[in-house]
Amino acid sequence: MAARDDEHRHSDPADGADPAWARQLLDHLRPTGRDVRRVVDWLADTTDATVSLRDDTGTALAGPLVPLDESLVADITGGRIASAAWEGEGTFARLIRVELPGPGAAGVLAVARTSPFDRRAAGIVTHTAAVLEVLLRAEQTAATGHRLARATADLRLAILQLLMVEDTVAARRVAAGLWPGLLDTDTACVYVVESSPEERDRLAAACLAATRDEALVVRCPAMAGHVIVVVPDDSTGHALRTLCDRNPGAFLGGSVRQSLARTATAYGQAVSALAVARFRPDQTAVYAERTHPERLMDPAVLRTWTTRLLRPLDTLPHHTRAELLATTRLGLEFTAVNAAKVLGVSRNTVRARMERVETLLRTDFSDLTVRAAVHLALNTQIGIAGDPTGPAAAPARLGELLTGPALRTWAQDLLARLDIDGRDLRGTLRAWIAVGGNAERAAHLLGVHAQTVREHVRSAEPVLERQLLAAGSDLYEVVLAHLAVGDLDQPDLHEHTQRAESGHPDAPVHR
Repeated sequence: MAARDDEHRHSDPADGADPAWARQLLDHLRPTGRDVRRVVDWLADTTDATVSLRDDTGTALAGPLVPLDESLVADITGGRIASAAWEGEGTFARLIRVELPGPGAAGVLAVARTSPFDRRAAGIVTHTAAVLEVLLRAEQTAATGHRLARATADLRLAILQLLMVEDTVAARRVAAGLWPGLLDTDTACVYVVESSPEERDRLAAACLAATRDEALVVRCPAMAGHVIVVVPDDSTGHALRTLCDRNPGAFLGGSVRQSLARTATAYGQAVSALAVARFRPDQTAVYAERTHPERLMDPAVLRTWTTRLLRPLDTLPHHTRAELLATTRLGLEFTAVNAAKVLGVSRNTVRARMERVETLLRTDFSDLTVRAAVHLALNTQIGIAGDPTGPAAAPARLGELLTGPALRTWAQDLLARLDIDGRDLRGTLRAWIAVGGNAERAAHLLGVHAQTVREHVRSAEPVLERQLLAAGSDLYEVVLAHLAVGDLDQPDLHEHTQRAESGHPDAPVHR
């Protein structure tokens, strides 16, 4: 037996009023208690009934499905009636229309129990239906907001990945749609804010608020606790430092100003500065503009050496060459896994591209001296691309490039810092570099424990003011210093003083 029950949809709220259940129902509207399934479960317990919420297709949204008169369900979801009562085979049911998110969408709240509904139970069902409508609308709004936030975050990451591979034209084009003028600059600084992974979302939101949408704020895809901030106008840098003052668990590392094409270099500087910030009272640090070895080399000789070393890559199509250069630059700066996350590709893709560069250059990236030399060439190549008309010089090999008196003095002064320690930090570091940064192999070579090697290398970091255990610019500078003073053998490089051999698979075709 069924009956239309429209009058109960608009019953007096005071009917069967019970402050206890009313307070419980209102608690489900609090921010911490908004859950449609919990409300349905609460209604089942409170009315001693089986409760389900279903849409117009019969799909359960919450609770177990209750057998119903489908003609009544169709009348309710179709809008012909708002509610109905149904009775049969010892079961009493109430059906109430519930508006669902979306145009014209409706569902049915079905409450079935073995005893008739009194005024109290009927009132609870009616008011619960109203609460469910509120929660469903709130869920839709929240879901839409989350999707928009995720899409915006993905777009910011895409822009960063374009900058990382030096595609500034595409990065500006993508940014212009949502953030006009954001990348209308030739230079920028990069900051990395570090917190716990649990705090990162909150800190990213704080960075967005602090920079007032005048910076590119990205949740780092490689490091769970990092937020990357590309700041075209460094006036917002102060706001980020203030942010760290208000968050005791946050640290900030910043780069010096770089061209947009060198965003990857700036990112490496910010990560390096972050390591220093962890030991600073104010929890912030900016990359120190110390003397870098390439600045002590003859610029004309360095350009010529770089051009000749990387010449085998000139045989490739422009876009392929740019892709290999950008990937290898990041792969030498970070691990393959982290480089892949930053670029948005698989680690196998990163390794495959780097292996292709190894093949073209006919060298071995497992050798730290080779990595340091190629890293030097790749960073110099950026400057050459920006100024292709720079001075040229007679061909030279890396060993000749490192023999200048200024560079040798710098290298001697840098490594001499290690001699102050009573332990043989210098000897351990030299052996560790010689075996590709492998602590076990260095320990075997020196006749000590691998942990001793790690402790010596770790102890050398604050003395040299450079990160060594993490591959990157800091380590490669120390490797070049060892090469300059003759503490390490020169790397096995095919430094091309002529055109690539015609027998090489990527060599140009001579006509």
